[in-house]
Amino acid sequence: MDNFIYEKALALVNRSSTGILGTVEKEGMPQQKAMLKTESKGLKEFWFCSNTSSKRVQQIKDNPRASLYFYDEKNFEGLMLIGIAEISQDDDKRKKFWHEEMRMYYPLGYNDPDFVLAKFTAFKGNYYYGLKNYDFDIDEP
Repeated sequence: MDNFIYEKALALVNRSSTGILGTVEKEGMPQQKAMLKTESKGLKEFWFCSNTSSKRVQQIKDNPRASLYFYDEKNFEGLMLIGIAEISQDDDKRKKFWHEEMRMYYPLGYNDPDFVLAKFTAFKGNYYYGLKNYDFDIDEP
Protein backbone atom coordinates (compact mmCIF):
# COMPACT_ATOMS: atom_id res chain seq x y z
CA MET A 1 0.00 0.00 0.00
CA ASP A 2 1.21 3.49 -0.84
CA ASN A 3 2.57 5.07 2.36
CA PHE A 4 1.02 8.48 1.58
CA ILE A 5 -2.47 6.94 1.21
CA TYR A 6 -2.00 4.86 4.36
CA GLU A 7 -1.01 7.94 6.38
CA LYS A 8 -3.94 10.02 5.06
CA ALA A 9 -6.42 7.20 5.75
CA LEU A 10 -4.97 6.58 9.21
CA ALA A 11 -5.18 10.30 10.04
CA LEU A 12 -8.89 10.21 9.12
CA VAL A 13 -9.47 7.21 11.40
CA ASN A 14 -7.53 8.80 14.25
CA ARG A 15 -9.59 11.99 14.20
CA SER A 16 -12.90 10.12 13.91
CA SER A 17 -14.76 9.13 17.04
CA THR A 18 -17.56 7.42 15.13
CA GLY A 19 -17.54 4.83 12.37
CA ILE A 20 -20.47 3.58 10.31
CA LEU A 21 -20.58 -0.20 10.70
CA GLY A 22 -22.30 -2.08 7.89
CA THR A 23 -23.65 -5.56 8.52
CA VAL A 24 -25.99 -7.94 6.68
CA GLU A 25 -29.37 -8.93 8.09
CA LYS A 26 -31.03 -12.37 7.75
CA GLU A 27 -32.60 -11.72 4.35
CA GLY A 28 -29.28 -10.49 2.97
CA MET A 29 -30.05 -6.78 3.07
CA PRO A 30 -27.27 -4.41 4.17
CA GLN A 31 -27.74 -2.24 7.24
CA GLN A 32 -25.56 0.52 8.68
CA LYS A 33 -25.26 1.95 12.16
CA ALA A 34 -23.09 4.69 13.63
CA MET A 35 -20.88 3.20 16.34
CA LEU A 36 -18.58 4.97 18.78
CA LYS A 37 -15.03 3.81 18.13
CA THR A 38 -13.64 2.40 21.36
CA GLU A 39 -10.17 1.53 20.09
CA SER A 40 -8.35 1.07 16.81
CA LYS A 41 -5.00 -0.35 15.77
CA GLY A 42 -3.85 1.04 12.45
CA LEU A 43 -6.32 0.37 9.66
CA LYS A 44 -6.71 -3.29 10.58
CA GLU A 45 -8.44 -3.66 13.96
CA PHE A 46 -11.35 -1.73 15.47
CA TRP A 47 -13.36 -2.26 18.66
CA PHE A 48 -16.87 -1.06 19.53
CA CYS A 49 -19.08 -1.56 22.59
CA SER A 50 -22.62 -2.83 22.15
CA ASN A 51 -25.49 -4.70 23.78
CA THR A 52 -25.66 -8.48 23.60
CA SER A 53 -29.40 -8.05 23.00
CA SER A 54 -28.97 -5.73 19.97
CA LYS A 55 -29.93 -6.74 16.46
CA ARG A 56 -26.44 -5.66 15.25
CA VAL A 57 -24.81 -8.29 17.48
CA GLN A 58 -27.16 -10.98 16.15
CA GLN A 59 -26.42 -9.93 12.56
CA ILE A 60 -22.69 -10.27 13.18
CA LYS A 61 -23.18 -13.71 14.73
CA ASP A 62 -25.27 -14.79 11.73
CA ASN A 63 -22.99 -13.30 9.07
CA PRO A 64 -19.57 -11.87 9.97
CA ARG A 65 -19.05 -10.07 6.63
CA ALA A 66 -19.02 -6.36 7.35
CA SER A 67 -17.81 -2.93 6.29
CA LEU A 68 -16.73 0.12 8.21
CA TYR A 69 -16.82 3.71 6.95
CA PHE A 70 -15.18 6.85 8.28
CA TYR A 71 -15.67 10.25 6.71
CA ASP A 72 -14.87 13.91 7.04
CA GLU A 73 -17.62 15.88 5.35
CA LYS A 74 -15.73 19.15 5.70
CA ASN A 75 -12.82 17.87 3.59
CA PHE A 76 -14.96 15.55 1.43
CA GLU A 77 -12.83 12.60 2.47
CA GLY A 78 -13.86 9.01 3.17
CA LEU A 79 -12.47 5.60 4.00
CA MET A 80 -14.35 2.36 3.42
CA LEU A 81 -12.95 -0.79 4.97
CA ILE A 82 -14.11 -4.31 4.14
CA GLY A 83 -13.61 -7.14 6.57
CA ILE A 84 -14.98 -9.46 9.20
CA ALA A 85 -16.76 -8.62 12.45
CA GLU A 86 -16.90 -10.82 15.52
CA ILE A 87 -18.42 -10.60 18.98
CA SER A 88 -16.30 -10.85 22.11
CA GLN A 89 -17.15 -11.07 25.79
CA ASP A 90 -13.50 -11.19 26.81
CA ASP A 91 -13.50 -9.88 30.40
CA ASP A 92 -10.04 -8.31 30.12
CA LYS A 93 -11.09 -6.30 27.06
CA ARG A 94 -14.47 -5.36 28.56
CA LYS A 95 -12.72 -4.13 31.70
CA LYS A 96 -10.17 -2.20 29.62
CA PHE A 97 -12.90 -0.39 27.64
CA TRP A 98 -15.20 0.19 30.63
CA HIS A 99 -16.15 3.75 31.64
CA GLU A 100 -18.26 4.37 34.72
CA GLU A 101 -20.69 6.49 32.62
CA MET A 102 -21.67 3.24 30.87
CA ARG A 103 -23.34 1.99 34.07
CA MET A 104 -26.63 3.59 32.97
CA TYR A 105 -26.68 1.06 30.10
CA TYR A 106 -24.96 -1.81 31.90
CA PRO A 107 -25.94 -1.63 35.60
CA LEU A 108 -23.85 -4.69 36.53
CA GLY A 109 -20.63 -3.09 35.33
CA TYR A 110 -18.08 -4.36 32.82
CA ASN A 111 -19.14 -7.98 33.36
CA ASP A 112 -22.84 -7.25 32.73
CA PRO A 113 -24.16 -10.05 30.47
CA ASP A 114 -25.63 -7.39 28.13
CA PHE A 115 -22.24 -5.66 27.66
CA VAL A 116 -20.42 -7.06 24.65
CA LEU A 117 -17.68 -5.96 22.27
CA ALA A 118 -17.71 -6.00 18.50
CA LYS A 119 -14.33 -6.39 16.82
CA PHE A 120 -13.91 -5.46 13.17
CA THR A 121 -10.85 -6.71 11.26
CA ALA A 122 -10.23 -5.12 7.86
CA PHE A 123 -8.55 -6.76 4.87
CA LYS A 124 -9.36 -4.26 2.08
CA GLY A 125 -9.86 -0.53 1.87
CA ASN A 126 -10.91 2.30 -0.40
CA TYR A 127 -9.79 5.82 0.43
CA TYR A 128 -11.43 8.78 -1.32
CA TYR A 129 -9.86 12.23 -1.37
CA GLY A 130 -9.18 14.95 -3.92
CA LEU A 131 -11.71 13.48 -6.38
CA LYS A 132 -9.77 10.20 -6.51
CA ASN A 133 -10.35 6.68 -5.22
CA TYR A 134 -7.49 4.56 -3.94
CA ASP A 135 -8.11 0.82 -3.49
CA PHE A 136 -5.68 -1.12 -1.33
CA ASP A 137 -5.19 -4.32 0.66
CA ILE A 138 -4.61 -4.05 4.38
CA ASP A 139 -1.20 -5.63 4.68
CA GLU A 140 -0.08 -4.25 8.01
CA PRO A 141 0.74 -6.68 10.83
